[in-house]
Amino acid sequence: MNTVKRILGIVWILLGVAAVWYLIYNQAVPLWKAGGENIIAAVIYIFVLCPIIAGSLGCFGWFAWKGEFDE
Repeated sequence: MNTVKRILGIVWILLGVAAVWYLIYNQAVPLWKAGGENIIAAVIYIFVLCPIIAGSLGCFGWFAWKGEFDE
């Protein structure tokens, strides 16, 4: 079971990177290009949500990968 947790740690890290990539390129960039009031949402996506998502999924994956959740 501990091996599965460590493998899933790497999956969580990759999921964090993929989520940030999706959020920037599929959500924030189109809003930024649209301009107007949509720039506010794009800035929130880039400077608020991306660090929270990347940090939380990355830390959780790092701890799982390093064996912090082993019994």
